[in-house]
Amino acid sequence: MITVVIPTIGRPCLADVLAALAPAPPDARIIVVDDRPGAAKLLKAPGAEVLRTGGKGPAAARNAGWRAARTPWVAFLDDDVIPQPGWWDALRADLTEAEAGTDKSVAASQARLHVPLPAHRRPTDAERNTAGLAAADWITADIAYRREALQRVGGFDERFPRAYREDADLALRVAAAGYRLVKGRRVTRHPVRDDGPWASVLRQRGNADDALMRQVHGPAWRSAIGAPGRLREHALTTAAGLLAVSLYGAILAGRSHGRRTRRVAALAALTWLGLTAEFAWARLAPGPRTTEEIRWMSITSVLIPPVACAWRLRGELRARRGARRTGEAA
Repeated sequence: MITVVIPTIGRPCLADVLAALAPAPPDARIIVVDDRPGAAKLLKAPGAEVLRTGGKGPAAARNAGWRAARTPWVAFLDDDVIPQPGWWDALRADLTEAEAGTDKSVAASQARLHVPLPAHRRPTDAERNTAGLAAADWITADIAYRREALQRVGGFDERFPRAYREDADLALRVAAAGYRLVKGRRVTRHPVRDDGPWASVLRQRGNADDALMRQVHGPAWRSAIGAPGRLREHALTTAAGLLAVSLYGAILAGRSHGRRTRRVAALAALTWLGLTAEFAWARLAPGPRTTEEIRWMSITSVLIPPVACAWRLRGELRARRGARRTGEAA
């Protein structure tokens, strides 16, 4: 009845998810998809079959996994989650419930994610970011899809190169095909990882994928998946900062001495400062406000707006080039 597909890039936490799944029921199959680029050594995955995709991204890895499956349901797990005791039985109960009825309209069953947070202090910005997954819809941390629905819509869109938005894109296409998506009763724990102080800046790469979401699903895609964003605020912050730097640069270089230029430069600088301070405080206020947290929130809040805008611009250009190629091919 069930094939479990786990894409991975060989992180040590893969051993934890495999240990949580052992022993697997005799009628279940586990496929681990090794997506490490140029991996020389065979990945160790006791109790699972291993496929290789060579660094094509999580969307391609999941596609390889479900296409190798022959069961009516395929459950996707990320390699950094921990299925809780009784998970197999709970998954079977969720899928049996989804199979009830004759219309077969339920295409996916999502687990309930539990993100453990520290009890002795308020969570950091990074911890709250992970905790947000518990309320997110249709993420692939733990979700089971009907295989026929995946076949009908073509699976994951491999133009999404990261573990970002590829799950929401699939959910929207499955829903548009007339299927329903529901939440099951099984529980999976998603530990908070320490990805380092620059993680929030590195995550801005996802803005490039947001451009593809807009192209594929239209300007209302955020409301369709319930994902508000700050791109407009980031764009205004970046524009104000660039204007202030360019005007003050012209003043210091002696190219402009007018009082009006100084006033505009000061207004732009104050706008940038105010928007940056508001963004930093929005991230700091719910947190522990330790010296370390304040320092890194201040640094990254300065960097995130221009980095987010740069990635979004790159994504828009890539999406337009792809659209032109599609048009030429047609």
